[in-house]
This record gives sequence, C-alpha cells and structure tokens, in this order.
Amino acid sequence: MEVFKICREEYSKSLKASGAANRWNVRGQYVIYTGSYRSLSTLEMVVHRGAIMPSEKYKVMVISLPDNDDILNHVHPNHLPENWRTLAAYSVLQEIGSKWYSSQNSLVLKVPSAVIPYENNYILNTEHPDFSKCVQLVRTEDYFWDTRLF
Repeated sequence: MEVFKICREEYSKSLKASGAANRWNVRGQYVIYTGSYRSLSTLEMVVHRGAIMPSEKYKVMVISLPDNDDILNHVHPNHLPENWRTLAAYSVLQEIGSKWYSSQNSLVLKVPSAVIPYENNYILNTEHPDFSKCVQLVRTEDYFWDTRLF
C-alpha cells in the first residue's frame, strides 16, 4: 500500500517525526501523519497549515507500507464521540492515539480524516520495532500548488 505526505522540500529526504502534538498524539510521541491519497494530503496540509507559502518548494513523499492488515489498528468513526471532528475533541482523540502509540501493538493507526470523514489518514509510529523494516520512502515527487487554492 502507498500513502502520501506533503512537506517542504527540506523535510522530504527521510522519514522523521518531530514529536509535536496533533489530533491523534501528544507531544513527545514520534508519529508521521500520511494520507490515503495525494488529494487528501493536500487538503490536510491546507487545513492544518493555514498559510501555505507557494513560493517554497514542496514535495510529495510516497511511502510504502506492507499490504497486510496485521500492521494496523483501525479507528472507526462510529466509535468516536459525536464531536470528534472539532478541536473540542482533541483530548479524547489524543488519548486514543497515545494508548495506541504506547501499546506498540501495531505499526500504523488508520483513522478517519476530519476533513473528509469517508477517507482515511494513516499514522505511522516511528518508534515501533517494525518501522525500519516495513516502512519505506519509495520516492519524492515535485508538488505544484494550484493558486486557486489560495
């Protein structure tokens, strides 16, 4: 399976995580957020960044994961609070993600996108023992920001 991450060119050379807190993790947990499609990754980037600098060079990281359901846990939207797409639910979602991260029982957490709930994001645990042998950066692609997005 391939998943996608869009980032500034200087961060596109390797699979590293910052440890910053986000919707599904707390600070100090090293995860990489990826999307199931390039288009979803684009929308996620626009929503979360708030300000994209089209003058900077961006790349699409194409990341390969094993085609094997054993490597992932799936969070179903019907198991989430009604307000899961809002900022108010961050603490609940971070708790779910933190438990997954700490348990180390899977390499990937498949979660619904808050932007497009019928599509999925894949969170990669860079501290999982199988990360280096199962997750590969296949290639990077040039990314073009369509100015109509701004």
